[in-house]
Amino acid sequence: MPEKTALLLLQMGGPDSIAAVEPFLMNLFTDRDIIKIGPSFLQPFIARRIVKKRAPKVEGYYRQIGGKSPIRELTDAQGQGLQELLGDDYRSFVAMRYSRPSTLEALAAIKREGIKRIVAVSLYPHYSKATTGSSFNELNRVLNQAGAKFELLSIDRFYDHPLYIQALTEKVAKGLSSFPNPAEVDILFSAHSLPQSFIDEGDPYLSHIQETVRLVMERLGDYTHHLCFQSKASRVQWLEPSTVDTIKKLAGAGRKNLLMVPLSFVSDHIETLYEIDIEYAEEAKALGIERFVRSESLNSSPLFLECLADLVRNVGK
Repeated sequence: MPEKTALLLLQMGGPDSIAAVEPFLMNLFTDRDIIKIGPSFLQPFIARRIVKKRAPKVEGYYRQIGGKSPIRELTDAQGQGLQELLGDDYRSFVAMRYSRPSTLEALAAIKREGIKRIVAVSLYPHYSKATTGSSFNELNRVLNQAGAKFELLSIDRFYDHPLYIQALTEKVAKGLSSFPNPAEVDILFSAHSLPQSFIDEGDPYLSHIQETVRLVMERLGDYTHHLCFQSKASRVQWLEPSTVDTIKKLAGAGRKNLLMVPLSFVSDHIETLYEIDIEYAEEAKALGIERFVRSESLNSSPLFLECLADLVRNVGK
């Protein structure tokens, strides 16, 4: 009987209750891979002040989407679907970067199962040191501290994989079909923003995002589309244009039909369920947009799971 392989799905995570919001934010703001606040020895103290101020507002957002993030359940479902596609020789585990189960907890579970081979799959399609890089840094740190002997294979991007592009195109096409006249729709690809300095220092995230948009539009055909960025988290220069500014610009030009496409997110979470579905939808309505639709997130899309399965089958080849 062949030895089992652990499928370790790496994801950002999210609070599983209102009480978990503040610890989640604290984990986020103390990670210097994603944000640097002052010298490293001061960051925990500065982060605590920021989080204390920000947490009540963020807790309010989570209350509006059911009191927690659904990302744990959605990631578990993705892992189960992937395990079913790959067969009995694989076992799925989840490691959340800023919530539970942590990387340490996931590796401990793998060790208890007696599994020695791990395929770590980043669920961020587009590589950035702030997301995939941080998750793999944490994975390597825990492995080194534990002194555990695992065979580790890594999948750290899939922004141009044909099945990922097909899965995303399928969701966009479905969203377009909900409009009486799709030709009158502006498609807004909304990606999570990053500090501009990351790109200036060579982070490939922006070029990966742009290539995904190009490949999707190549399949979709001749529709008006725009790339914009959401979820700015500090006062430094971030990628532009912002999603809000893009909505304002289109409304000012008399455009009436917007299809939002959450890009760089493979699961529903706060950025889709609150930021797009509630905040941006209300903004668009106030500006005179008549029809505002968000395309579905990939979640457990069969095509998306086939993409992940293909990546796992071919890793290391």
